Parts: sequence; structure tokens; C-alpha cells
Amino acid sequence: MSEAAVKTTARKSRPKYLNLQALLFEIRLPLPGWVSILHRISGAMLFLALVWLLWMLDRSLASEAGFGKIKHYAGLWPVKLSLLVLVWAYCHHFCAGIRYLFLDLDKGVDLENARLSSWIVLAASLALTVFLGWKLW
Repeated sequence: MSEAAVKTTARKSRPKYLNLQALLFEIRLPLPGWVSILHRISGAMLFLALVWLLWMLDRSLASEAGFGKIKHYAGLWPVKLSLLVLVWAYCHHFCAGIRYLFLDLDKGVDLENARLSSWIVLAASLALTVFLGWKLW
């Protein structure tokens, strides 16, 4: 076989597009990358949930009966679980945002400090979520 034929065969065996399974399980993303992706996801979740949270606030402030309905609605376990996810999103977005402010000031940009600050962000956001979730339930 010629060298050009071998190169063509090698190119055809490579995948053309990456699928979700490859992105999640085959490509090894470093921890600061995961914190960055979670920061974006949590920001999008908070933005999208804003309508729902404002609706609940509007209903609860409209009348005493509306407050009672929202109090009952917020006591349902799917709503509590959704609120817990939003609490995590807020805590993670807040902690990661502080990390990115320090990175903008060129503090902790080397590899060791970036990994350490990523672990701190994850631990702090989960600890805050557990604490606030305990208050929620």
C-alpha cells in the first residue's frame, strides 16, 4: 500500500463528530474545566428559573390566600427538590464567581493553585447547599 492510502485509511477510521458519551466519559477534562462548565450551567439555570421564582413571589404577595397556596405548593417534594437544585446553582455560581474574580486579578492562575481553588469552590458550594438545604427541608 502506498503512504497516501494508509493516511486516507487512518483518517476514515477517526470519528467525525464527538457525541455526548465521548465528551462525558472518554475525554478527560481537568477539574477547573468542570468548575467552569458548572458555572455556566448554574448561571443558565438561575436565569431560566427566574420566571418561576418571580411567579411564586407574585402569588405569595398578592393575598393571604395566595400565600397559603404557595406555602402548600412549596411544601411538595418535587418543588423542594427543584428549589434545592436552585440553591446549589446559586451557591456554586457565587463561589465560582469569586474564584473567577481572583483569576481576573491574576491570583491563583498557576496549575496547582487553580486546581486547589477548584476543589475549594466545589467543597464550599456543596457545604453551603447542604446547610441551606437542611434549612429548606
